[in-house]
Amino acid sequence: MRHLSAQQVARLVTLDPAARPYYRALADGVRALVMDGQIPVRVRMPAERHLAEALGVSRTTVTAAYDLLRERGYLESRRGSGSWTALPDPATTADNPWLDTGDGLIPLHSAAPPAPSALAAAVSQAAEDLPRYAMGNGYDPLGLPALRERIAARYTARGVATRPEQIVVTTGSQFAIHLVMGLLVGPGDPVLVESPTYPHALDAARRRGARIVPVGVSHEGWQPDLVAAALRQSGARLAYLMPDFHNPMGALMPDPVRAAVAEAARRTDTILLVDETWAELGLDEVPATSPAAAFDTDNRVISIGSADKLWWGGLRIGWIRTTAALARRIALFRSSADIASPVLEQLVVARLFDRLEETRAERRRALRASRDALVSALGRHLPEWTFTVPPGGGALWVRLDRGGATPLAEAATAHGVRLAPGPWFGPEGTLEGCLRLPYTLPPCVLEEAVPRIRAARDGVSGSARVPDPLVAMV
Repeated sequence: MRHLSAQQVARLVTLDPAARPYYRALADGVRALVMDGQIPVRVRMPAERHLAEALGVSRTTVTAAYDLLRERGYLESRRGSGSWTALPDPATTADNPWLDTGDGLIPLHSAAPPAPSALAAAVSQAAEDLPRYAMGNGYDPLGLPALRERIAARYTARGVATRPEQIVVTTGSQFAIHLVMGLLVGPGDPVLVESPTYPHALDAARRRGARIVPVGVSHEGWQPDLVAAALRQSGARLAYLMPDFHNPMGALMPDPVRAAVAEAARRTDTILLVDETWAELGLDEVPATSPAAAFDTDNRVISIGSADKLWWGGLRIGWIRTTAALARRIALFRSSADIASPVLEQLVVARLFDRLEETRAERRRALRASRDALVSALGRHLPEWTFTVPPGGGALWVRLDRGGATPLAEAATAHGVRLAPGPWFGPEGTLEGCLRLPYTLPPCVLEEAVPRIRAARDGVSGSARVPDPLVAMV
């Protein structure tokens, strides 16, 4: 195990002598170095007494900082063996992205829009449909035929001929990801993911014991040669991609890149798990794209969709499009987890499919208004932050001008806002200099939230800064 001396840590950590409490600033500084990769994971930290001497502070201060780092999951210790750096388990850390304690904070940590106005009518119609299904046992692992028919028809309308038997209805898109990875990924299998990516996809891969292989995505999009090289060099069993208004970047993969990625996957015998949750929510006029499955020549593209963003997450209905044979395998595999999705909710989504264009237009109008309000508020209150306005999706991916996103998120709670720092979306817990800001809340709420974020930023800007990686190498 590598060691860091007290003098090396003291050189790396940049702190404001006036920061209070100082132990917290020290812990934030060390955590930022770990998240930025300046202090690698599994590196032994200096003894508390030695670091205190190097920093010119009391040993009590360093002890408190180490305790806080251990509490947050960034430090592990064993009696007689010292302390070494670590990354917290996303499933157990207090920074869990989706944990909501009902604290009344503005929920800017979640890109989940409210229900459309058509929901009440769809629920009423579904309730009228329900009695004809009540004579059965209510369990259909593949999903109700009425809903699968509508999902298949939508894929066909988008340019990919699909039969209902190719569809599996799931309890949300997150469960769809877990089902596919649970069936097709084993311990040690390499799984390629984008960076940044959807946190729960990382959770699913980690639960399978997969080896995560990141490939970068920027606002300019995907580099197909880099994706192909990563697939080839890693021997990835599966690749999880979000080509449609990527969450959180909002980028849209052009058709030539989709074709190139599909061809690279064919050459490396990699399964493509394509998340299309945001596919229906383009906000600007952009070149038309085809579903990733349109470029599939040998049945290796598995598509995932969801009612979460287009309609409402509270319905907890998603779906998988694949071959009929694999659909049956997935339906059998799911029986150990939940058997089937709720009948009434499936009927509600079927009715919403009948009003697809109406409800999609309503959602797009709301997202455009909220996006414009958030962009405007950031321009007034935080002009130093940089981002590209995405052509669709539900969030801005913002690069901070200084400091780290995690300390900012912690400070923002004191100002009534919950934020999603970049490391939530990083395969290795990196991306500390970035922040995801959703625009799924009403404009008035976003206009209230941004000044609060500015106040939080001003409060932490002097406490700890991420060093320049070119001059602060270990």
